[in-house]
Amino acid sequence: YEPYYTIDESVEKNAMAEFDADVNLNTKLSSLSPDYVLYLRNSLQKIYRSGIMRSEDYDKVFSSETQSMRLRKGNLAESKSVETFSTIKSAYEQLLDNTPKSMDAELIRLADVNKYIRENIVYDASTSEKAREEFIQQVSPSTGMVQTGQRIIDQGEIVNSQTYQVLNSLKRVTEERSGRTGKNGWMIFGQLLLVVLLFGAFYAYLLFFRPHEYRNRKHVTFMVLLVTSFVALTAITSQLDLFNVYIIPYAIVTILIRTFIDSRTALFASLITIILSSLMVPFPFEFIVIQIAVAMVSVFMLKELSERYQLIRSSFFILIAYSLMYIGLVMHQEGNINKIDPIIFIYFFINFIFILFSYSLVYLIEKSFGFISGVSLIELSNINKPLLKELSEKAPGTFQHSLQVSNLGMAAAVKIGANASLIRTGALYHDIGKMMNPAFFTENQSPGMNPHAGLPFEESARIIINHVRDGVKIAQKNNLPKQITDFIETHHGTSMPKYFYISWKNANPGKEINEDLFRYPGPNPFSKETAIMMMADAVEAASRSLPEYNEESIQNLVDSLIDSQVAEGYFKLAPITFRDIAAIKEVFLQKLQTIYHTRIAYPTLDKPQTQPESV
Repeated sequence: YEPYYTIDESVEKNAMAEFDADVNLNTKLSSLSPDYVLYLRNSLQKIYRSGIMRSEDYDKVFSSETQSMRLRKGNLAESKSVETFSTIKSAYEQLLDNTPKSMDAELIRLADVNKYIRENIVYDASTSEKAREEFIQQVSPSTGMVQTGQRIIDQGEIVNSQTYQVLNSLKRVTEERSGRTGKNGWMIFGQLLLVVLLFGAFYAYLLFFRPHEYRNRKHVTFMVLLVTSFVALTAITSQLDLFNVYIIPYAIVTILIRTFIDSRTALFASLITIILSSLMVPFPFEFIVIQIAVAMVSVFMLKELSERYQLIRSSFFILIAYSLMYIGLVMHQEGNINKIDPIIFIYFFINFIFILFSYSLVYLIEKSFGFISGVSLIELSNINKPLLKELSEKAPGTFQHSLQVSNLGMAAAVKIGANASLIRTGALYHDIGKMMNPAFFTENQSPGMNPHAGLPFEESARIIINHVRDGVKIAQKNNLPKQITDFIETHHGTSMPKYFYISWKNANPGKEINEDLFRYPGPNPFSKETAIMMMADAVEAASRSLPEYNEESIQNLVDSLIDSQVAEGYFKLAPITFRDIAAIKEVFLQKLQTIYHTRIAYPTLDKPQTQPESV
């Protein structure tokens, strides 16, 4: 079959008429010498004689089996190869490429000749449709077709060529539907190429859009292992026909990566898993449509996994998504509700049960790959945990300070879109090192008690600074996650306990000071959460020393402390903006005003006056 096209001769006439007119009116053409104009005119006529097609028509014919078409002139139609025609783009390139060496190609390009090149080969829809119908009528529709329930061959019958063709077709269709089609070398190579390209796309996504995750080998290993495990499980299931693939809970990929990384990465990884798995399953189109819809529902319904009910709710929505997508596909493809297979819903329900059990995988993955989930953060922030109870008993002032810092940090994190749960938990543990020497910190001292009296300033500074190192040791001893230990290490950064540093300088004028004795080990904050922690810790501690609490004094305190931290470069490694810092200041001001608001004085009850007795 070859489609029909006609020549629209009016296109060439109009284009050449415009060209001749512009030779006198358009400066781009009129400025050219006559030999340039003659070359352009002859080239345009030659192009129109060969024919110019729409690029879409050209590609369609070129991709056909014959790569040819029929050009109709009047009642005659001539078969022509599509390669003898041009598109607007190829015609213009041909005109430029054929420019004589004696002419300047740049002048030809500046003449804007492409606006005179238009399609003059037009698709003849009516003639093509008639030819298509005649072609189809010549093909027997019954060859190789078998009706439902029709007997193909009986026992003892001789297999002729037609029966063999039907049986061979049945074998091929059965293998395709079961996903066990025999593969030759090129098919295997094609599948390997697709696997490499899809994983390459995933690595490219991490490199350009999640560079922090790309540099974290444990996180990349976790995601690749998760995707590979489900693809391998799909391959084994399909090859050995162990069970229906819809029993496999692909949504777990989305849920786990959403819990530990983020939504976009979870959806991208799920797409990679689904596409790779579809190469091995029967009915891949239906599989892809259903699984992509379920992956999207998983991302939408599980913003964070901090409580068990969130997973249960998401699992129910996933079950509903599976069921509705299956019903919709059957209705779309079959047009008959009776074609729905009730067994599929049993598979969906088993899938639902498996997703519920994914909650137990969270702890295992945390320990294996160094993640921390919302579930663990809530458990760690329970003030009845032994370590926090010990802090409240040994250093009650520090414990109250940690609670206030936690509240300030959470409010600031919510405001700028940081992880509020992480900073809440980190703030509760950031000063656990003070349990080693609680009396040396002002919040734990009674009136008139000062253990620093009589100690050299260097020794006092060493005790204060060591609460960071002691806190890290306690955290490691109690197996606190690395993410919580980061708050302990960074909440002072590489700053100094300025009280003792300045006191030493005042007591030793003219002497050179060893600043390493008065500097915290660091490092400086490197995330939004640790940066907020450093600000909240300094502001909360300093706010206790204000002589009076009003909006102006609190505002001045917040501005001076945070501005000095910014000026000293403590937030250079943290991905935090000046807009974020301004928003954090505003939150701190509001919270501190609420904490230190003026309370009314309660009146005392006046005693009734006794009346003197009358004489």
